[in-house]
Amino acid sequence: MPQLTGLHIYPVKSTYRLSPESAQVEPWGLLGDRRWMLVDESGRAVTQRDEPTLGQFRALPSPDGSLAVTGPDGSRLEVAAPSVAHGAPEVKAEVFGTLFATALAAPEVNDWFAGWFPGVRLVHLDDPLSRPVNPEHAGPGDTVTMADGFPLLLTTTGSLDELNARIAEDHPDDERKGAALPMERFRPNLVVDGTPAWAEDHWRRVRIGELTFRVAKPCGRCLVTTTDQETGVRQGPEPLRALGRHHRIGQKLVFGQNLIPERPAGFTGLIGTLHLGDELTVLE
Repeated sequence: MPQLTGLHIYPVKSTYRLSPESAQVEPWGLLGDRRWMLVDESGRAVTQRDEPTLGQFRALPSPDGSLAVTGPDGSRLEVAAPSVAHGAPEVKAEVFGTLFATALAAPEVNDWFAGWFPGVRLVHLDDPLSRPVNPEHAGPGDTVTMADGFPLLLTTTGSLDELNARIAEDHPDDERKGAALPMERFRPNLVVDGTPAWAEDHWRRVRIGELTFRVAKPCGRCLVTTTDQETGVRQGPEPLRALGRHHRIGQKLVFGQNLIPERPAGFTGLIGTLHLGDELTVLE
């Protein structure tokens, strides 16, 4: 049976991953996933598309919502979770053209980040109901944190193996052809093993463990996939060139599928917990 072999949480959008053995699932994604984000002076998201070294920052959330951040130089910052209801300034943040309300972190926090990226500010999504999912691919009441567009991203090792094989074939004389791209390049939340290559393109609804998910749409890939997540350095045109040659859906270079957790209408609590080793069943 296909099973869950990877779980990844990104507490601050575009920073380094956490990879727990289990993760609680909320209607808007994994608990603690991308509730924080850096924005520029206009409120637009600052990500690895703009600053590839963002992946060198490590963030660890606490149960009270606060955050401990470690910079590339080893310096450490404790960040209290701001809330508009408790007096924090409100900032209209933007991800891919959608605007939503966030709470601004304290001035000393923003000064710390501005030491690396001038002009940036750290914001917190204190109300996870404030950003709806694109209604073309979602139901009433579906919301998302500060991920690109959907609560969870699923990838499969079968598809990565196939993609790496195609990359090796496309570069027969490349001395690096034996260095397969790692799954971390694609920054998934869920990784599934035991399925044929590209099987996920045909899924519409799946169960993982005891939880069910709607498959909303394929994930179009961008420049971030060319960035080494361990060093923060761009590595050339792959995997985008190979996806363009071998796995294009419409105009999109696709790898992975976006998921939305199923839950009763209006339910805003914890839906359940995913564990490494949970079996995946295709329902539709």
